[in-house]
Amino acid sequence: MTASAGDIASTKPYLVRAIYEWCSDQGFTPYLAVSVNDDTRVPPAHVRNGEIVLNISPLATHQLVISNEDVRFSARFSGVVENLRVPISQIVAIYAKETGHGMAFDVAKPLGLVTEGSVQGQGDDEDPPPTSPSGLVGVESSPGQRLKPVRSSKASGKPSLRRVK
Repeated sequence: MTASAGDIASTKPYLVRAIYEWCSDQGFTPYLAVSVNDDTRVPPAHVRNGEIVLNISPLATHQLVISNEDVRFSARFSGVVENLRVPISQIVAIYAKETGHGMAFDVAKPLGLVTEGSVQGQGDDEDPPPTSPSGLVGVESSPGQRLKPVRSSKASGKPSLRRVK
């Protein structure tokens, strides 16, 4: 008996764990870019434009667990220990700080948050970028840049790039 598409677990947590392991094996610092929502438990003072970037290296975290549902750990922010919880669904990207290599994912933004198009002055009436069934977005990196998820625009056919800070 085979599983239907609705029964198949998401590949996202497996890919997040794989990139984390690759970063660790290469001696790189794994960074997690997160779209913050009500289910995300992070220090609000460090959230910018509805997003936060977290260093999840073994030196920066304590009791890190990357499960199929979320990423949990404790870390110090301004000298205060915080317990963090990031739902897998809210992970925008995981990448190596030193090279920018990693993987980006599409994440649905709640209504009312500043969108990428409005930040860059492109207008909000543009078609949303197409996604694959898995929600994956290609990743490109160049010297001096960190991570640039590549999303092709239906209107222009050219990629629209966004730098993860």
